[in-house]
Amino acid sequence: MRISEIERKEVINVCDGCRLGCVCDVEIDIKTGFVKKLIIPAKGKFFGLFGCALEYHICWNDIKCIGDDLILVCVNIDDIIVEC
Repeated sequence: MRISEIERKEVINVCDGCRLGCVCDVEIDIKTGFVKKLIIPAKGKFFGLFGCALEYHICWNDIKCIGDDLILVCVNIDDIIVEC
């Protein structure tokens, strides 16, 4: 699978059914070439434009399934949110 294909998929947290958004970037381990994390921009406070610059960083091990249109993850939101 290409990274460009992953970027088009929406990420859903199966723990609470929350839509996290679409993948905007990935973190890759330079030594192994494997994907370490998916990075998803968190929604802003007003139509996604204003508010804190936050991202969700989802470890590869937290991914449960990658489908044609969706990526299912099982995470605690408080553990994956990162200020950029």
